Formats: sequence, C-alpha cells, structure tokens
Amino acid sequence: MKHFEVPVGYRSTLISAIKNKRKEEDKLKKDFSPALIDIGPLKIYLARHFGFCYGVENAIEIAYKTIEENKGKRIFLLSEMIHNPQVNADLTKKGVQFLHDTNGNEIIPLSNLTKEDVVIIPAFGTTLELEAKINAIGIEIHKYNTTCPFVEKVWNRGDQIAKKGYTIIIHGKPKHEETRATFSHAAHKAPTLIVNDMQEAIILGKIITGALPMTDFEKHFKNRYSAGFDPSIHFEKLGVINQTTQLATDTQAISDYLKNIIIEKFGKESASTHFADTRDTLCYATNDNQSAVLELLNTPADLAIVMGGKNSSNSSHLVELCEQKLPTYFIDDANKIIDENKIIKTNWNDKSEEIIEKYLPAKNTVTILMTSGASCPDTVVESVIRKIAGYYNVEEALDDVIQYWQSPN
Repeated sequence: MKHFEVPVGYRSTLISAIKNKRKEEDKLKKDFSPALIDIGPLKIYLARHFGFCYGVENAIEIAYKTIEENKGKRIFLLSEMIHNPQVNADLTKKGVQFLHDTNGNEIIPLSNLTKEDVVIIPAFGTTLELEAKINAIGIEIHKYNTTCPFVEKVWNRGDQIAKKGYTIIIHGKPKHEETRATFSHAAHKAPTLIVNDMQEAIILGKIITGALPMTDFEKHFKNRYSAGFDPSIHFEKLGVINQTTQLATDTQAISDYLKNIIIEKFGKESASTHFADTRDTLCYATNDNQSAVLELLNTPADLAIVMGGKNSSNSSHLVELCEQKLPTYFIDDANKIIDENKIIKTNWNDKSEEIIEKYLPAKNTVTILMTSGASCPDTVVESVIRKIAGYYNVEEALDDVIQYWQSPN
C-alpha cells in the first residue's frame, strides 16, 4: 500500500512501534486480537486496527502539499476535510478557510471567490451541483481533490447498477457530507432514495408491498429522493449502496431485508433480475476497525475509551459497538479527561457532551479497552494513554513499553 507523507505532529512513537510490529507479525491481517500495554496497575488493550486510514492519509498529504505549492494564494476547503478537530484546526492555522459547515450551510459566499483562488475537495467528496458552481468561477475544482478512493468506488458501483435500470437505495446519514455527495452522483444517473436505518427500511418495505399506502412515501422520505422519483414505478428494481462508514452489519441487514421484500413481491426466481448484487461497499478501514473492536470486546475490561471527532461517523459506530458491552467514553482529545475522577464524554447519537464522575473504578488494577476512528491522529491516542498512566504513577514505564515493541522478535 502507498506510503503517505503525513506531518510528524500526527505521528506517535508509542503507537507507531505497536502498529509496525503487529504489521510485521501479521502481514496478511488475519490476527484481530488486541495489543496489550501492561504497566502494572494499568492494563490497556489496543484494538488491532485503528486510526488514520488510506483515505485520510491521502487527504492530509494532498491538503498540505496544496498549502506548500500555493503560498500567497487564498485556499479554501469546501467543508471540513475530515471529521477531526486537530487536523481541521491545524489547517485553519495555516490559513485555509472553510466554505461550508458539516451540514452544508454556507460560511463564505461563493460570490467571494475568484478564479485565482484554490479550492480543495474534502475526503467525503462533494456534490455535482457544487462542483459546477466552482467550475463556473474559473477554479479547477479537481486539481486539489482529496475524495477518498473508497467513496469513489461507491459512486462507480452506483453508476454500474444505474446503467442496468436499477433504482439506487443509499444507506447513509442524510445530512452527512459523504451521503449528500453520493446522493448527488447517483441521482444524476438513476432514481435515488436515502434510507437512514433499518426502521426506515421497514417502512420502505411496507410501501413497496402495499402494506402502507403510497401517500406515506412523501411523509417518511421527504427531501430524501431524487427529482421525478415515482414510488409507483421506481421500486421494480433495487440496488443498495452505502455511506462507507456505516456499521457493516446494519448495511447488510438492510440489503437482506429489501432483497426479501423484492422476493416477496416478484418471486424467488426473479430476485436476481429485480435486486442488484452490489456486494459490500464499506471501505476496508471501516471493516477492519469494526472487526477489530468486535474482537477487542472479547477481552474482559472495566471500561472502553474511543477517540475521534464528535462528527465522525465511523468513530460513533465504534462507540455504539462498545456501549453494548461495557461503560464507554467517547472523546476527541486528552483534554476531555479532566482528572482521575471526571471525564467529558460525547454522546455519539446526538453529539451532546456531559461530565461523568468516577469513570475510573476504585480498584488496584484497572483494564481499559481503547480504539480510535479513521480520522484520529495517533498522537491523540498516545496522549490519552499517557494522561491516564499518570494517574497511576506509571507514565515512565511507557518508555519500556516502546522499547519492547521496537525490539525485534
């Protein structure tokens, strides 16, 4: 896999040592067992896969090279490049300005731009409509394009089934930048509809089978479908694609459910004609990180800490998995750990924050499970580990841990 030039400030000596040794020992990535950091009274299990993915490193490399190559020019990002506060804050310090917020609301009017300006497409991609507006100004929008290749893979899959006459169902969060971009690309090729979760998929299934009237379509899916979408004719052939950072099990469940609806309506022998075999369109990192967390959760522990930006979809799904098993704290930085008694936790479902007291159990030995989202720098993970280690007076022991992981087999 390609090696990217990522600023040293995002790298961690401790985490790099662990990742490098695990990679050397498991080149085919078949071992999903966690790595143990054993420092006396504190035992931390790190998920086998976590942190920066291919798409994020690609985006960061392009963004920083863009800054270096365009000194003196105004540089804009269509929105947050990735959902990580440290990375976006650093880009802001270097003079990069954001044109939209994460919900697509305009921060800087496009009318303020000139053809001399530089515009970067974020890792989530962007809509065809916004591309056209930027191009009309005279800016080469695709010259600095950090769209994740795995997002583009989803777009390509959508194109393939659109050519065969299928209606496209997108499993994604309707307000997420990636889902909006995928919807735009799909809607230009085929009737397209966004489904947020299984609950909505079930409603859709009832409309398709006639268990609910067609008039309910607008009620439940307003502003979620493409222009000219007609529920009376556009549910004859379906294909499911997804936002790449969704829970793999959720996407599969929705796809299986809708396939069964199609079988119920048209018969098993016609399933292949009326339901496209899109296979999985989650990115490799989403799959690996979720699989690693599922393996991590087999380890008995007192609590879990998941690090990532509060708007990060892939991070929130890791939190969702962990919360099913044990107390879990979702944070974006070590500063959210106030002290050994208090931590500021983000609620993954509504992004609100709350202070939790006595998050560390009062016992001689504490075991913590840790992971981070695909846009979280390894430096954040190390800073969290060091901060908690300090509460047990074992921070200095981490130097021995680094030496252990750096040593040859």
